[in-house]
Amino acid sequence: MAPSDDAATPPPRRLRAAAAPTVPAQGSPECRLAGIPVSPGIAIGPVFGAAEQRAEVVRQKIAAADTASQTARLEAAMAQSRKQLLKLRARLGVLPEDSQAEITPLIDAYLQMVGPSRLVRGARRRISDMLVTAETAVVETAEEIAAAILAMPASDDDPAGRERRAEEVREIARRLVRNLTHTPFRSFAGVPEGSVVICENLRPADAALLDPARLAGVATDEGGADGHTAIMLRALGMPAVLGVSALSQNAHPGDIVVVDGGAGVVTINPAPATLAAARRGVTAFARERQKLARLRRLPARTEDGETVELQANLEIPAELPLITQAGAAGIGLLRSEFLFMNRETLPDEQAQVETYRAVIESMGGDPVTIRVLDWGGEKDIEALQIAGVVPEVSDQNPALGLRGIRLLLRCPDLFETQLAAILRASVAGPTRVLLPMVTTVGEVRAARQLFDRVVRRLRRRGDRLPDPIPPLGIMIETPGAALSADALALEADFFAIGTNDLTMYTLAVDRGDSDVSALYDPLHPAVLRLVQFATEAALRLRMPVSVCGEMAANPRLTPLLLGLGLRSFSMNASAVPRVKQAVRAANSDDCVRFARRVMEQGDPESIRALVLGQPGGD
Repeated sequence: MAPSDDAATPPPRRLRAAAAPTVPAQGSPECRLAGIPVSPGIAIGPVFGAAEQRAEVVRQKIAAADTASQTARLEAAMAQSRKQLLKLRARLGVLPEDSQAEITPLIDAYLQMVGPSRLVRGARRRISDMLVTAETAVVETAEEIAAAILAMPASDDDPAGRERRAEEVREIARRLVRNLTHTPFRSFAGVPEGSVVICENLRPADAALLDPARLAGVATDEGGADGHTAIMLRALGMPAVLGVSALSQNAHPGDIVVVDGGAGVVTINPAPATLAAARRGVTAFARERQKLARLRRLPARTEDGETVELQANLEIPAELPLITQAGAAGIGLLRSEFLFMNRETLPDEQAQVETYRAVIESMGGDPVTIRVLDWGGEKDIEALQIAGVVPEVSDQNPALGLRGIRLLLRCPDLFETQLAAILRASVAGPTRVLLPMVTTVGEVRAARQLFDRVVRRLRRRGDRLPDPIPPLGIMIETPGAALSADALALEADFFAIGTNDLTMYTLAVDRGDSDVSALYDPLHPAVLRLVQFATEAALRLRMPVSVCGEMAANPRLTPLLLGLGLRSFSMNASAVPRVKQAVRAANSDDCVRFARRVMEQGDPESIRALVLGQPGGD
């Protein structure tokens, strides 16, 4: 939960190593606990236990006459929450620049949710219909919404989005409940310098107020690698491990701990040998970080001079600092769904223009590829439901239903508004427009007609547009699109091969389903042949083609992709330095020969043995 409004925020200072801790007292047993590696690096320091007083909520029924007073309590808690969030946002100016960029959009999303949101409407309705207290209504409504989000089928190109959206709802519910029950917020004021923060859970707003110049690292019982808190900790460059079971039960204030953010291990009361190894690890990590930092300024070029474009995927604006730090040469996939989420009304043209322009300007002349709205039944976008664009109950099989370009062509007003916004914003820098889930030539032609119509309308209106107009490309993410890539290449300006979706559709595997997730294999020969077919179709017409998804982010697959002819990769920002390292170590001719060997194989095990060096490896 966010810190109290009275918590002092220390001014940002340069990151420095924590003071060398003393060896634990003899007789203290060493305890090693495994968790989720979130932010690399090794931290050594004494435990600072940041305990949080729980807000107790007991389900209570109320009399019908009390509904007005309970609704008034809810309104008061909303007003107090807005005041706290506005105060927190105003204080962000004392934080490092990257941290400001990371947390501000999240605070804005929270502010929307304490307005006339689905959560608040549901809580009001629960008070009047179910006759429960305001805090009970908030908790039950939030859990209902979160459960609905998490129950949706896994989105292949957004595996962590559902978890984040569910956590956003729960987080604002916790804030409302703490204000309803007058439970104090956690404070991080007075954390001793060189400490390691240990707690059950760390909220994104907490992470925003941690000073990396004072703290050595962070470890928590709960949390995961893809949440807002994890993104924030990575932006701060603070070693962190989340999801460490029983951590708070075993670590006590004053204990010496070693947090290995790369391996995902927390060692409590390390033995002398462990402590010595950790100190060597600190030195080694510092050297490795310096090496990767130097890569940021070096070109992504093979040893024989082939230039490779390494770009980053962007899901929410909060990730922009990570893209800058990684040295990515632009944004290869900006997922625009964030603009439509956590709101009751669809964003108008001007609101979209401002958001896109801010992202484009932040890239300082590097290209930005904006994928238009890719709605599917697994993505909970309330504004689309309220506007009647999509049904409240999703398709039985959303992966095969009305989604992506199919929905946009059925709703031309929605589509044209977004296209107009992108075109107007594109005067700020190089921009490309990407169409999702294309399967037929007819879809591309229909989208092109709408695109050209919007261009003509904007010119008649006197809007400033770039010259030339941004190119219009398509995602290759189904077998149908890959197999018809020759024909699609005649209609599109560029391809982006979405390997996550392509793998799912090719192998008929939902990797979110534990019963079949082991069958999800991007190195399956069928998947590789579809990637090869689409790539060659684009190269024959000298058309740009990129690959995005997990395959692009795995440096062990870089030689194979280079050998298939790909020279543009888009990935999560954190993967860029290591993929660049793999590119700079590669030779184009060797990669081509290697790819031929791989493509001659007929089974996944043989391919894994070649590509990864071990059967069944990943």
